Amino acid sequence: MKRALSIAGSDCSGGAGIQADLKTFLSCGVYGMSVLTAVTAQNTVHAGSILLVPAELVAEQLDAVFQDIGADCVKIGMPGTAGTVRAISEKLNLYRACNVVVDTPVCASTGRILAEPSAVLAVREYLFPLADLITPNLSEAGLFTGRPVEKKADMVRAAEELKKLVKGAVLVKGGHLPDCADDLLFDGENMLWLAGVRYENPNTHGSGCTLSAAAAAGMAKGLYVREAAEEAKRYITGAIESGLNLGRGCGPLNHGWRMKL
Repeated sequence: MKRALSIAGSDCSGGAGIQADLKTFLSCGVYGMSVLTAVTAQNTVHAGSILLVPAELVAEQLDAVFQDIGADCVKIGMPGTAGTVRAISEKLNLYRACNVVVDTPVCASTGRILAEPSAVLAVREYLFPLADLITPNLSEAGLFTGRPVEKKADMVRAAEELKKLVKGAVLVKGGHLPDCADDLLFDGENMLWLAGVRYENPNTHGSGCTLSAAAAAGMAKGLYVREAAEEAKRYITGAIESGLNLGRGCGPLNHGWRMKL
């Protein structure tokens, strides 16, 4: 049994964050664990208050996981503060964490900034150099490069610029492209487009979290980054295509579609 750790915030509605990651891990056949960075009050209609977990407690949670069960991959979600980012970096270095996937959720698909400016800079400085894969959406790719990312040509440019900051590969998620849902994977040598069908389904809450968690699970099981990204794309496509319809707004995916849930 491969072991997968998610470092992220809690979504009480179950569609994103820690909850989405744990569901994805289970569906992908790995044992999921979690380190909480924040508690949020959100649902399919609106995002409310955020209570950040102190960096010291985040560090203690990491100690608890690595000193006992350990992890074959680490997926990092909502970072919270710069202090938390530094604490995560220190512990991942200390325990020589492998298969690190940084989801960079500092900017929601709605455009809402989920991290303070110092945390955004800290993610670039402390987490990108540890990452075997980063998975920014279009808004985040633009935030990290300082230029808008709105079409495929922009994604190519952003991937090239971000690769200079990252140890591993860059997966720019194109779920909000106007005419398709193609993602772009760049490992420093090869550009690979992962084609995505755009389904008439408004319920895509937590899609970014889910894709990155699925990629991390694949890497934990021994897949190369390209293979893990391709498998993650297939998984999230099925989760969207399944057509789960919960809540009054942008609802969650069907993380259990492979289990016929």
